[in-house]
Amino acid sequence: MNIENPIPPAPPPAAGGPRYVRVMAPESRPVVVYTLMAITILVYLLQLATQFTLGGDYPAALGVKANDAILRGELWRLFTPMFLHSTGSLLHIGFNMYALYVIGPELERHFGHGRFLALYFLGGFAGNVASFLFSPEYSLGASTAIFGLIGAQGVFLYRNRGLFGRIAQRALVNIVMVAVVNLIIGLSPGIDNWGHVGGLVGGTLFAWLGGPLLAVEAEMGSYKLSDRREPGSVMAAGLAVGLLFAVLAASKFLFK
Repeated sequence: MNIENPIPPAPPPAAGGPRYVRVMAPESRPVVVYTLMAITILVYLLQLATQFTLGGDYPAALGVKANDAILRGELWRLFTPMFLHSTGSLLHIGFNMYALYVIGPELERHFGHGRFLALYFLGGFAGNVASFLFSPEYSLGASTAIFGLIGAQGVFLYRNRGLFGRIAQRALVNIVMVAVVNLIIGLSPGIDNWGHVGGLVGGTLFAWLGGPLLAVEAEMGSYKLSDRREPGSVMAAGLAVGLLFAVLAASKFLFK
């Protein structure tokens, strides 16, 4: 991906004003995206297999977000729903995997493998906590984590808009439109919109507190991107967002 970035010229600015250089973004294979997709698809196939051979969707039964089970101590259900999908509709897993495939690789390149994985899990966790707090219905699906990616993408472009220029403006409008449209669609019966809202908030918070803050550095006559965010602040951001939603989930136990 090419990024336009204004670089002050060596001569006085009056001689020509800012100039633009092309900076290559980090190149790396989105191994986390592909791994998450592979795991989710394998789980979906396992769901289908148990349904057809054993007469029931056992992975969903053990991992769906179910408030009564969570209140009995089955806390893993605040994480496992992001790997489960409805076996009655290919569109459910198809849409989520397509969204991960489209949004994920670019984010993983800039966030790095570990930070992207943390983002995905925090978005999914935050979404399931919000659903746990505000919706009594069973729910499952990766859309909690996907909305976390959408929120993080918006924050990433906004915080680095000086580098991306007009590209960031257009992309931000598209991201806002996608989020709004999907939240409106989420008002339809049978859709866990609280999970979407929670995932969006979780991903946005983590990206704001711990996402990349890019800068252009000159090196041997060329330009490269560097992240000014300190690793310690990334870890602190992840812990803070995780703790925030863990406390919110714990409040349900106190006031059940």
